[in-house]
Amino acid sequence: MSTKVWKIHKDDNVMILAGKDKGKIGKVVKILRSKKQVIVEKANMVKKHTKPNPYNNQPGGIVEKEMPLDISNVQVICNACSKPTRLGYKITDDNKKVRYCKKCNETIS
Repeated sequence: MSTKVWKIHKDDNVMILAGKDKGKIGKVVKILRSKKQVIVEKANMVKKHTKPNPYNNQPGGIVEKEMPLDISNVQVICNACSKPTRLGYKITDDNKKVRYCKKCNETIS
């Protein structure tokens, strides 16, 4: 597993840059660090056919599921300028490391 610090965190609003959902905006639900992928809410949906499982009382059928996207295909949206942007890190006066938008220099929580 990589020890590199990722600039995309859970619950960030991101824009999808490539693939069938290019241009869509969604919230990061889960980050898969070992695969370098993220799962974005209501994006990259696929239909999964499941068998009924009587032991768990699960009915069979077709289930829509979110699939992971590569981390390079999403970009964080800045809250202040509402545009997809690259992020940087800076140290505040009280020695806290915060992310900031490289377009408008506003901090991103």
